[in-house]
Amino acid sequence: MEASEKYIHQELIEKCRLNDNKAQFEIYKIYYKPMYNASLRILNNEAEAEDVMQDSFLDAFRKLDDFKGEGNFGGWLRRIVVNNSLDVLKKKKETVSIEENQMDVEDEKDEFVENMEYNVEEIKKAFQILPEEHRVIVSLFLFEGYDHEEISQILNISNNASRTRFSRAKGKLLRILSEQRTIKMFHPN
Repeated sequence: MEASEKYIHQELIEKCRLNDNKAQFEIYKIYYKPMYNASLRILNNEAEAEDVMQDSFLDAFRKLDDFKGEGNFGGWLRRIVVNNSLDVLKKKKETVSIEENQMDVEDEKDEFVENMEYNVEEIKKAFQILPEEHRVIVSLFLFEGYDHEEISQILNISNNASRTRFSRAKGKLLRILSEQRTIKMFHPN
């Protein structure tokens, strides 16, 4: 079935290259939700994520000739969405620069929230509270699946800075989760 799905998507992509509006709408329906969620995790703002989605699909349809079919269309589109989301952050000039340290950072082979039991709602709430520079790095690494080398290229930082930022973001997220748990114990409402 994967081969036929890939063929169907390839056919849609070829029709999109010919400016077929129905095919473009089908591609939009297929990829909208995961791409919107990727943007929302970075921007933490529904209206901005919606704007990024519109711009990203327009960019993708305009640049479709750049997609050579070497790899996954969804991955190519996701890169456009991530880059457009990061551009919004840059324009807002809210991204706080974290100084690069030459400190050693623990390897990410361990689980992110090892031995912690938090429900999805607690994690979502903590993620929304996370400062923007931390939210971006966690989103790129954990949710979008980029490795530190790719993140360093996307954010124009060193590989070590990517690891350092991720380590700090991970610590901050765990502190927020812990604080939420403490508050909940003393104020159960």
